[in-house]
Amino acid sequence: MATVVAAPEPWSAVAPRKKRSAGRRPRRDEGRARGPRAEPEADGEAVLRRLREAEEDLRISDFCSSALETITQCLRKQLEQLQGLTEALGRLDLGSSPGGSGEPLVTSAFPVKCVCYGLGNFASCVTARSQLAFMLLFLEKCQIPRSRCWVYDPLFSQAEVSVLTSLGVTVLSENEEGKHSIQGQPTVFYMPHCGTALYNNLLWSNWSVDALSRMVIIGNSFRGLEERLLVRILQKNYPYIEKILKSLEELPLPRTPQYMDTFNDTSVHWFPLLKLEGLPRDLWASQEEPNYQDCEDLEIIRKQTD
Repeated sequence: MATVVAAPEPWSAVAPRKKRSAGRRPRRDEGRARGPRAEPEADGEAVLRRLREAEEDLRISDFCSSALETITQCLRKQLEQLQGLTEALGRLDLGSSPGGSGEPLVTSAFPVKCVCYGLGNFASCVTARSQLAFMLLFLEKCQIPRSRCWVYDPLFSQAEVSVLTSLGVTVLSENEEGKHSIQGQPTVFYMPHCGTALYNNLLWSNWSVDALSRMVIIGNSFRGLEERLLVRILQKNYPYIEKILKSLEELPLPRTPQYMDTFNDTSVHWFPLLKLEGLPRDLWASQEEPNYQDCEDLEIIRKQTD
């Protein structure tokens, strides 16, 4: 059966103002803007200059090439399983011939988008700025146009929204709390150091074999969560993470002294189709929306309601 890739649902860009609703955990240093690596917030041109410097530092680092290879390796495997479906369909009734190994990583048949949550105040925080610079580098490496990248953080200042807009990415106007459905499109979610509930919400919003097989998540190590949290806490508060642990592949980003704080405990996750199809059918039938009413350490700011 052919897999139909749906058009993306319309999103609206944020107006250039600071929002207070959120989709990620509040940080101890309130957005990493007042910690030991914080700087006074500069104007847009100064922020762009610092961002370019952060990109150049990353390019020449021991971390960058290895980390980019880890991401492209996972994305390539994720796209290959979609390519396999297309090849089978072509042999059956379309008569189309897939390209060879010399094709770009991201083909026209599978345009990839990126959704980013939780960057923090990159205008004043070195760590957040390095995370943004790395996102721009992996978009380039993976051939994902910036026009197909959406970002959100309630901590963004007006100046930061303007900088992001000038970079060609879209700043979302609403707090999705991570509940973003990919609508059939291969998607890389970049979520550095986000709250556990955000990952759980993301999985719930895409709780099907088809959707998860089209996703790559760059964020906190799911294996690390499994090691740190009691089983009963995972099952009660973050059930979608707990259910999927045995059916994902995870590769950690390299650990280097220069970027230890920036990318510590960060991994790339993808979901092999064969593993997903091997899960019990009744596992997919349970799709209760997370509410976290009894969760003591939620680590995200909830969407404000009137």
